[in-house]
Amino acid sequence: MAHMAQNYEERQEFWKPVVAHRQEMQQAATSAEQICQNCGSDYLLGSRFCHVCGANRQINLADSTPTGVSAWFDFIGLRDALGQTTASLIALILGCACLIAAAVTGFLFTATTLLDWQAVQLWRIEWLLGATAMFAAGVLLKKR
Repeated sequence: MAHMAQNYEERQEFWKPVVAHRQEMQQAATSAEQICQNCGSDYLLGSRFCHVCGANRQINLADSTPTGVSAWFDFIGLRDALGQTTASLIALILGCACLIAAAVTGFLFTATTLLDWQAVQLWRIEWLLGATAMFAAGVLLKKR
């Protein structure tokens, strides 16, 4: 049987990728998506499953934690944690934005006369009414 595998080291073309550039790119990028999270072996080029343990590659990619801005704004996770519907969570966020706008209005506009002060107070009242409407909509749209 040993005579059938003569010059084995010289003939390893069967596992090499078709394009040599792809192999160079694969060796340069050693990220977590190219390594099996279950057994630690490298995935074959274009494979959906690990050739050693059979783990699904797509599940390993889905389990990776989000980075950057998406880690800060996990809308679906927040919605599920609060037990809200999408519409009620959007109304809650808009209500909070209206409250912030009502607070910031006094800092942005300075009142030098009584008429200016009344105008600023009217803008604050409008923002607070908008916040009240958004919070009411959020309560009405919440799951029962």
